[in-house]
Order: sequence, then structure tokens, then C-alpha cells
Amino acid sequence: MGRSPHPLGAFAVLAASAATLLAVTTAAGPVSAREPGRSETPVASGSPVTDVTESVVRVKVPLPASAGPHPAACDWLSYLRFRHKDGPASPAAADRILVAQPGILEGAGAFDSVARNTVSAAARSGGHIEFWALDRRSNCLEDGTGIQAGLRAKDVHLAVDYYYRQKEVDGRKFAGYQTNDQVKWLQNVGLEQTVRDQYDLMVRELPDQAARRRKMMCGGHSLGGVLTAFFAEWDFDGDHSTTGDAGYNQCSGYFALDTRISTRLPGFGGDFPEEWVPLLRFGAGAVQAGLETGVVPRALSAPAVINTETMNLLAVAGLAARLDPGGVSDLATYPPPSFNTDTTYRILFSKDYPAFLKGSPAVRDFRFTNAAALGGLLDDNSQPLAFMQASLGFWDGGKIVDKEFPAPNDLEGIGLGGLTRLLGTEKKAIPDEPGGPLYTWRNFDRVGAPDDPVHTSKDGTPFTSAGKEVTDIAELARSLSEHPLDFTEHYFPTKMVTDIALAAAPGIADDAVHENGVAANPTLNLEAEGGLGGDPQPGDVVAPGYQHIDVLTASAVQNGGRPEPVSANLAAFAAG
Repeated sequence: MGRSPHPLGAFAVLAASAATLLAVTTAAGPVSAREPGRSETPVASGSPVTDVTESVVRVKVPLPASAGPHPAACDWLSYLRFRHKDGPASPAAADRILVAQPGILEGAGAFDSVARNTVSAAARSGGHIEFWALDRRSNCLEDGTGIQAGLRAKDVHLAVDYYYRQKEVDGRKFAGYQTNDQVKWLQNVGLEQTVRDQYDLMVRELPDQAARRRKMMCGGHSLGGVLTAFFAEWDFDGDHSTTGDAGYNQCSGYFALDTRISTRLPGFGGDFPEEWVPLLRFGAGAVQAGLETGVVPRALSAPAVINTETMNLLAVAGLAARLDPGGVSDLATYPPPSFNTDTTYRILFSKDYPAFLKGSPAVRDFRFTNAAALGGLLDDNSQPLAFMQASLGFWDGGKIVDKEFPAPNDLEGIGLGGLTRLLGTEKKAIPDEPGGPLYTWRNFDRVGAPDDPVHTSKDGTPFTSAGKEVTDIAELARSLSEHPLDFTEHYFPTKMVTDIALAAAPGIADDAVHENGVAANPTLNLEAEGGLGGDPQPGDVVAPGYQHIDVLTASAVQNGGRPEPVSANLAAFAAG
């Protein structure tokens, strides 16, 4: 193929290294079917962007027999379809369709805010576009019964009882999180299956290739940028001399949300640091053998922070913050204790190494509102992993100090500035009054308000400012808990990242032959100032104050009344 070894994207590297160091409704068959093999069902939303409608679309595209035994639900591809309420009912009549691949550990629900904001912005300029947020095959393994039941009943304990206390909901009992042996088929779901799934879905939904070439724009967030690049290069009919089926001929342009449309690694000089995943040194055969024997986990997982249970825990935290943001959180006390959740809380809520080693003070020693608990899990001044960070506001209600675990705040001063790609650019902070006040959350648009106490780091500088806060925590809570296709991806196939890292090996990406595919169409790069997209280039849009997740979740109206730049530029790109 004439290409150098293909590395993972930065986001995949971060997740894999984090795993080394240390984390919907079940996609059942179709509902409200209107034609064989396809269903489309409206999704009720509490979004403040009221001129955009949402539906969940499921299309039957069976896995090949070579995938092995798998749940029947996994023979369906799903996506969230966002369109303007006054727009055409048929996607073929839309002005443009943006087709988005999620990042690592992400599901379709993560695109909620950016999709709505982009569709709405386009309509204000007279255009009717659609935004299709894709779910990958592995999302079919998720069980969102408890979240959806808790949402309907307005009772987060109903969700916790379902997932943690073996209580039935609607006659159904949670079967538990899938073990490595139960997801054996994921060892065959990697790069090739993923790009082919996108192609098959696009062809099924818009059969006319000329219409796809004219109307569809392809892109994604994080890992989705790398997948889009491979999609652009892929030949889908097996005849490399023809190009009508080539990925780049299904799209009129590409969009990159804090990533690059590239099969190479942004920000690391194009080379994958193999020492982060040593198994890759042994080659594709050894990796596949490890997956087939189960020695290599078939879904990306770690004992804490990154695994199926903790991904689901984010939805539970989002549900609690949505239903009762000012209520006292019992997220750390109501569910029965487990090694996974206890270790996760210990990592995320330890002030320093002595606190982590002693396990004291523990998260149970503090009182948080539900909004503050969610902020502690995902805010860029709290969450230690950069690829899971958003700019949501800041702690409030009591004494706040520097959080110096798992790394000190002054990374540059001690010569570890390179770790910001893993840990983020913002100083970490944590409540410091166990048994004391109720810690609340100051939303992004209240940072810098007259009543803001302006909490400062030990060096005397403020932890944050209004210009660094962009995402409404109430909207993030809604996105985490509202959709029938989840915000997170609980069973991310390990084969996806190993295939990308070893794509030059025979048998992995043999059909990625159209090496001009990425250059064949215009690209819009939309980067977070503190994100993972790599070094900005002329023509890139850099969103100030944004972190990696903010490009998906930022509020339509920013502090100071500014319009949200990612969706505004994406809408303009689609209109062009």
C-alpha cells in the first residue's frame, strides 16, 4: 500500500494508556417499523433548542457469518437523526446531511448539543440540513432500561435499583455487565467492519450515489476523525480500479471535531509510541491470537475509571443531575459498594497521594449536590483524563484546594509538561472540608458573576475564569440521560484501536487504497483550545476555552452573549 504504519489517534492512545495505568435502551429490534428492515421513532427532548426535532433510526444490516454468534439486536445499525422542524421529511430533500462518527468510548448521544446547535444555526441562514449521529455495532450490547425508566418516573433510585440491586423494571431484570467471554464476537469487529457499516448505512438511507456525493458530509469527533480518513480511502466494492464506491465519493466534504481527518497520529509526529501498548510490537497475528484466546480483552477496559460499569455510571450521574440538580447526591452511598466504583471515586476524588493511599478523606465524607457530583466526574478542573474533560463551571459552597493526584498541578515546573496531552491543560481542584458544607456547582455562565468567590490555586491564580467555561452542566446532564442511544460506548472493541495501529499489516486495511481520498474533498478542522486535535493550522477554527468534549457539548450561547463557534462554523461550512 505504500504507507507507513498506522497509529492510533491521540484519544485512543490516551484511553489505552489510562487503561494500562489504572472507564440507552438496549438496541432491541425495530419499533414503529414503517418498512421492512427500517424503523424511525421520534425522541422527546427537553433541549432549549426547540426548533430541532430528533428521531432514532434503526436499519437492519446483518453482520457477516464470520463475526460469529452475536445478539440479534447487533444486526441493526442505529443513528440519531436531527433535523429542523420546518425542514423536509425526506433526507433526500435536505440541503446537506452531516454524518458523524463518535470518538472512543462515545455513542450517538454525545453529539446532541452540537447537532442541534448546527441544524438551528443553518436554519437561521435559510438552510435545512440534517445531522446524523452514528452509533457503532458494540452499542447494541448496552442496556438503558434503568436510565429510561428512571427518566420516565423522575426517580434516579429506580435506575440504581435496576443496575445495582437486581430489581425488575417493566418485568425485566438487569443481566449484568457482559464478560469477556460473552462478547467474543467483538474480536471480529474492527476497522473494516466499522467503515463498511457507515458505507452500508449511507447507501441504504440515500441510495443515489450522486446524491450522496453532493449532499453528505463526513466527519467525527476524536477517534471519529481517524475513522473518517480510513472511510475516505476505502474501496467498498472490492474492485480497486473503480471509484464510484470509494469512500471519498460518498461525501462532499469532511469535518473534524477536535481531531484530524488523517490516518496518522495528530500531535505525536505521526508515529505511534509502541511502548504505550507493548503487545503491538509482536504484530497483527499475535494481537489477533490474543483476542481470539481472550488473553487480550475484547472490549477496552480497566479495573476502574474506564470500563462498562463506570461508563454507565456517568448516565446515572447525569440522570440525577437532570432530575434534581440541587438535591444532595447519594451516588457514592446508595449503590452497594464495589471495588470498581470505590476505586474510581478514590482516584477521582483524592486530594493527593496520602489521601489516595489512606482512602481518607473519602468521597462519602463530603456532601455534594447532584450537579456538583457530575461536575466532579467530568469537569476539566476535576476529571484527570483529558479526553473525558468538559468546561462546565466550578465547585462552590466551601473551601477548594489544589487536587494533586494523580499528578501535581505544576507539570511544566517539574519538567512533565508533556503529560498535559494525557491530563489536560487546566489545574485540578477539589473540596477540602469533609463533614462540612454542602458543595454546590457554579454553572459555566455564573463563573465571574458578582457573587463568584473566585477560588484560587496555591500559587494565587484563579482556577478558572468565564472565558474558560463553555458547557451548561444541565445540558450535559440531559445529553447523558435522555437519548435511546447512549452518550457513552460501554463495550468499545479493542480490535478497533489495534487495527488502526497495525493498519499497514496485510489483511487489516487492504481496501484502504485510495490514498488521495482525504485530499479529494475540503475539510473543516474545529479544534478545542485545550483539546487533542494537534497543532492548529491556517484555516482551522480554534474554540477558545474549550476542552475535548466541549466541541460536542458547548452551549448555543456562550459567556458574553457570543454565538457558539463550532456549530456556527460547521453550519456555514455545510451551506458552502
